[in-house]
Amino acid sequence: MTLDEQLSVLSNHHRRQLLVALAQRTPQPDRLAPSRALAADGGDEEQTIAMQHVHLPKLANHGFIDWDQDTQHVTKGPQFDEIEPLLTVLVENHDVLADRGISD
Repeated sequence: MTLDEQLSVLSNHHRRQLLVALAQRTPQPDRLAPSRALAADGGDEEQTIAMQHVHLPKLANHGFIDWDQDTQHVTKGPQFDEIEPLLTVLVENHDVLADRGISD
């Protein structure tokens, strides 16, 4: 996957948050329930629907996550290691990026 494709995946705030949360959780298999976390974070129904029908499928299609649609749990996918270095750069430079209006 090219850098442009990785940046495209990370261009959405919710996808970035989910991948960063997975990157910061060890050991595997840590599981997240993104729709529940989104609701608890003040997310509205529209955001929850987008997570279910856009963001989670996109991340799963790229292999960055494994998503159990029945339980709504997400774990690191087989291609997660491919995007993790970029996530590390984003996390380590969060303050600098936030000051420039680039980060969340």
